[in-house]
Amino acid sequence: MTIDPTPDTEISLSFQRQRAQLSPWGASLRRYFVVEGDGGETDIVWGYSGGTQKKGGQGDVLIPFPGRVAEGRYQFDGQTFQLERNDKEGPNAIHGFVRTLPWRTQQADSNQVTFEVLLNAASYASRGYPFSLSVRVAYGLDAQGLLCSFAVQNVGQQAAPVGVGFHPYFTVGTALVDEVESKIPATGYLEFNERLVPTGTVIDAKGGEWDYRGYRRVGNRRFNHCYVGLERDADGMATASLRHRGSGRAIDIVMDRSFSAVVVYTGDAIVDAPRRALAIEPMTCATDAFNHPEWGLQRLNPGETFTGCYRVKASL
Repeated sequence: MTIDPTPDTEISLSFQRQRAQLSPWGASLRRYFVVEGDGGETDIVWGYSGGTQKKGGQGDVLIPFPGRVAEGRYQFDGQTFQLERNDKEGPNAIHGFVRTLPWRTQQADSNQVTFEVLLNAASYASRGYPFSLSVRVAYGLDAQGLLCSFAVQNVGQQAAPVGVGFHPYFTVGTALVDEVESKIPATGYLEFNERLVPTGTVIDAKGGEWDYRGYRRVGNRRFNHCYVGLERDADGMATASLRHRGSGRAIDIVMDRSFSAVVVYTGDAIVDAPRRALAIEPMTCATDAFNHPEWGLQRLNPGETFTGCYRVKASL
């Protein structure tokens, strides 16, 4: 078990030709790749090594709210709360608290690792979140790819608003995402204002410019969209995909029923590395769900646990 992790602490997993690098600093997914026969490495998740090398939200875990909370303000059970406004795009709160925390490494084997962290109401009440959560995130490699699972338990004395999200960037080996095709299994997306927070309107994507339910080229489109209305298969799974026809490389991100939204981002604002990879972010609720609980916000009662998982499959 890792004691007192730093932003540079990393744990390596392996299974057959697959490799993954994780860190107890934020329980982050730092890299996922395949080792080729000649010793070369083919990235599946665009990543980094060392805390100072991270760009944007690469590999972050987003709890207890993924995306933005407008003005950092929300109401819950008749009370109004003010979160820290830490969004560089405007006076909003963004992406929760846990991505800059040291997590405990509870279990680490050659092909799997589990991290845990506690959010204590006493510590976060002054930051606008007076609720206590015990959070577990696990990663594992197997014959089907990379599996990421989560469990959030309310260990406090009152109900808590909870959302969970993940921020991986995917690559199929192209220099820019302009060259790839993507498929997003969603019927709608949120209308954003100039500060990148929802107006409250859900736009019907079907048949329009941003309808990606079938493979379409990304091209020069600037994605920063929160998609909702996920379409699922008979097993309840929703699958987002990325592929490059020329190389034959393809990636599937398979999400269980806990996920109700997907943010897709082309990384245009990433300094020195814009549009290098496509963020396909599984989220259990949409952006600003703290102010729109009908968009998937979980109301977690004391003692209850919220769980879910997503899987990354790659054809190389």
